[in-house]
Amino acid sequence: MSYQEKRTLFSILTGILILVAYGIYAYGKYQSGAMIAEDLTFWAKTILIFIGIGIAVNIVGQIVFHILIAIQIAIKEKLHDVNTDDKAIEKSIQNEMVTDEMDKMIELKSMQTGFFVSGMGFITGLIVLVLNYSPVVMLHIVFVSFSVGSLLEGFLQLYYYRKGV
Repeated sequence: MSYQEKRTLFSILTGILILVAYGIYAYGKYQSGAMIAEDLTFWAKTILIFIGIGIAVNIVGQIVFHILIAIQIAIKEKLHDVNTDDKAIEKSIQNEMVTDEMDKMIELKSMQTGFFVSGMGFITGLIVLVLNYSPVVMLHIVFVSFSVGSLLEGFLQLYYYRKGV
């Protein structure tokens, strides 16, 4: 599995983890009666908190992921040739983590689909408001559609890395 595939898989797992955590938290609060279902302020704060948590987890996770990948490559190089110097290992790490034209094309195609799903979710949220549903429903639709769009983007990247563009 290539570096890009591993990075994408890690992002997908992080996104799923955050979405599941949000679902468990929101459902738990709703079931316990700790808040009113139509409390727009509560839901807005909750969504903003989980967006922040998602960003922080993704940043920290990517940093740790890159460190672990660099260590893995260094160990592999040392096992392959004990006399390998640090410059050769560093060059090997850079070569492994380089982004080429195919990576950019895959990212562009998958991002396009992810943005489309997110945009359609936003439009659906606006339609829900026009149909006199609660603004809370609109918030959930938009949050979930952005999350699903991001996850779909990751799955498409994996698909394109396996199939080709």
